[in-house]
Amino acid sequence: MAEWELRPLSLGEILDRTFSLYRRNFLLFLGITAIPHLLVLGLNLVQVLIVKAPNMVPVRTTTQFQAGPANSFLAFGIVGGILALIIYVVSFLFAQGGTIYAVSDLYLGRPTTIGASLSRMKGQLLNLLGVMILNGLATLAAFIFLIIPGFYVACRLSTCIPAALLEDLGARESLERSFSLTKDNAGRAFVIYLLYFALLYAAILLFLMPFGVLAAFSAKDPSLLRWSMALMQIGNFFATVLVSPFILIATSVFYYDLRVRKEAFDLQLMMNPGGNPASPTTSVPSMLS
Repeated sequence: MAEWELRPLSLGEILDRTFSLYRRNFLLFLGITAIPHLLVLGLNLVQVLIVKAPNMVPVRTTTQFQAGPANSFLAFGIVGGILALIIYVVSFLFAQGGTIYAVSDLYLGRPTTIGASLSRMKGQLLNLLGVMILNGLATLAAFIFLIIPGFYVACRLSTCIPAALLEDLGARESLERSFSLTKDNAGRAFVIYLLYFALLYAAILLFLMPFGVLAAFSAKDPSLLRWSMALMQIGNFFATVLVSPFILIATSVFYYDLRVRKEAFDLQLMMNPGGNPASPTTSVPSMLS
């Protein structure tokens, strides 16, 4: 039986349920976000603590100093950059998708674990990557024209990730689905984003700013500078894993609230308690119409 009553919610109730879900399942959401991002943290620490500048490599001739180490460092930078990008993207996708699946299970009264939530992302990575790329391009295009349309489009697309994962939709279909669901509700999505960024900047000030100040004062001490930068990476890790679940939980609760309001999802679930009733995708209008 679902712990949470499925009914139309006010904005305050959506935020209250978000914080309640996060607080009651803190270790679950922390693990889902932290485990993939440990790879990113490890890579960042390796880059900070191990990589040395070219002039620290001993050479015998002027030609070797100018060409050899520089080329090696450049090659390492390119390979390392590609590897870092792959690791970051995969970690980000697992953390995002795993959190969405966990919220859905908890919200609908189903048991879940860290491993079960993350394992459900198998086979979903490319689709979710496409959703995020298309979402980013649509939002960027709106921002290029004017700031206000950019924020508006971002708010209208706020539920595209839950729609893609929980309804098994493709990239374009999930954006159209979100645009349909959030009609007349962009203001509530804007407040959710506003609160998320407030929490994010607070976490940055708490976990990164002290080490940033330390790095600024240790510019003349390479060893201390390196360790302060490593501490900044650790601080960034904690800020990410603590704040990221909020926006995903909030948009998932918001997504279900919109389905209850517009599609009587609560009644559909009562008639089909073992599943997540599919959306009426055949009636989803195009974003361009």
